[in-house]
Amino acid sequence: MTINRRNVLIAGAGLAAFAATPLRAQARKLKWAHVYETAEPYHTEAVWAAGEIAKRTGGKYEIDVFPASQLGNENQINEGLALGTVDLIYTGVAFAGATHKPIAITNAPYVLKNYEHWQAYRDSPLFPQIAAGYESATSHKVNALTYYGSRHVTANRAINKPEDMRGMKLRVPPAPLFLMFTKSVGANATPIAFAEVYLALQQGTVDGQENPLPTIMAKKFYEVQSHICLTGHITESLLSIVGGHVWSGLDDAEKKTFSEVLWEASVRASTAIRDKEQVLADEFRKLGKTVVEPDREAFRAAALPLHNDPESGAGWSRAEYDALQALAPAS
Repeated sequence: MTINRRNVLIAGAGLAAFAATPLRAQARKLKWAHVYETAEPYHTEAVWAAGEIAKRTGGKYEIDVFPASQLGNENQINEGLALGTVDLIYTGVAFAGATHKPIAITNAPYVLKNYEHWQAYRDSPLFPQIAAGYESATSHKVNALTYYGSRHVTANRAINKPEDMRGMKLRVPPAPLFLMFTKSVGANATPIAFAEVYLALQQGTVDGQENPLPTIMAKKFYEVQSHICLTGHITESLLSIVGGHVWSGLDDAEKKTFSEVLWEASVRASTAIRDKEQVLADEFRKLGKTVVEPDREAFRAAALPLHNDPESGAGWSRAEYDALQALAPAS
């Protein structure tokens, strides 16, 4: 075979052009795990956030969102974050509180007075201050706080006052701080994973459960419970957390992108949940459910003495508690 000078020049030019063209880096795939249904704002906003992060990082990060306990229940996905088998999670503050107790402070029953009090906490210096303790303990990064809703009790009978719950088998999430509420009303706490609650209610393993109205609707708990009692005992929050194994590998611009997008998604989801809460009581009435408006002040009075009792689950300082109370809007 004869190789002439012209062929060598052409081949050399082709190699030079190839070398000058940067190879597109393969996207880093990340897993975002949570326990909520695909129709809920938590999931739809997570999907939006995944797309935004991909777009704003030029396709460097590709995030797959795994809903409805596909990668495990709340405790398991928290463990997965520590092990590096999942990369981002939504988790209730009570579950993060298993590692750093102060971050669960807002799950003390009636510690928050209303949605506006929750917003004031989210937007205050107190929230990142408390979150920093969790971050120091875990190396994970808390990026946002999302409104999960005001938790209410469902049952097959009316509940009007704390005494009505005495001896009741109440399903609660498997996180210790939820025992503060059951202790305040004399109920028997029965921790059951989220994905198993419907069957437990249907089979009578428990007498009732407690969750926000949007969750009661999304999980169809109303199909196996006749009464929805508007106790509003906990103003619930979810944390958006990026695993330390991911966060430590991001540059400053990428950290800014993740933080901004996850915060935007949390605001969007919070607004959607709050809007849904306003109309769902009437929707349940239309479905033939009995909606009870109990004596909330009696429930509040039963809970207040436990707020700073370590034996009842409190793990925050008095200074943190007082700072949270100082954020309450004037009524």
